[in-house]
Amino acid sequence: MSEPTSPDATTVSGNGHGPVDWTGVRERLERVAAATGGGGLSPEDTGRLLKERARQLAELAVVRDEESPTIQVLEFVLRGERYAVDTSSVREVYPLKEITAVPGTPPFVLGVISVRGRICSVLDLGHVFGLPSGERGPDAMAVVLAGRGMEFAILADEVAGMRRLETAALQTSLPTLTGARQKYLRGVTPERVAVLDAQRLLADDTLVVRDERGAAR
Repeated sequence: MSEPTSPDATTVSGNGHGPVDWTGVRERLERVAAATGGGGLSPEDTGRLLKERARQLAELAVVRDEESPTIQVLEFVLRGERYAVDTSSVREVYPLKEITAVPGTPPFVLGVISVRGRICSVLDLGHVFGLPSGERGPDAMAVVLAGRGMEFAILADEVAGMRRLETAALQTSLPTLTGARQKYLRGVTPERVAVLDAQRLLADDTLVVRDERGAAR
């Protein structure tokens, strides 16, 4: 089903709520605006009309959200490059002050940490992505990912914070993002932040560290 490309169209479909009559919505908002600006209404009528206007504006916001879905991501820096993961896969962010090396593990495994009594592996995706090695700074954090019955942390040299992204604005890739990064890539923002697919990382058995009994760590 085709949809209008802008709110100037008469109707646009919403998630199961039927078509939205944009023309009717605008007319109602204009009536409310005219009534509240006339100065001849009682306080009760003014309050009622203001509530109606707020409700109509909320409807517009909901429909626009449906037209342009967004995701909330945690953005971080690794080896001077900017990455992000969907916060729905982030269990917590833990300061990486002490880490215990584990002999016999792959080189991308920095070691393990204790997070609220749980033993959690910390992976260096910079090594997986083939990025130049670097010193771990004082702002290093462990971003704990969880899902698909799996949990591990990834190294972040610095956590930049959280923000919302429009999924429609994500590019599929960049020529410089190849190899393993392309494998785990969800998309690239206009600012060239590589958004990683955390669930794809968690589902990759080659990244799972197991103990002698075969249990994942």
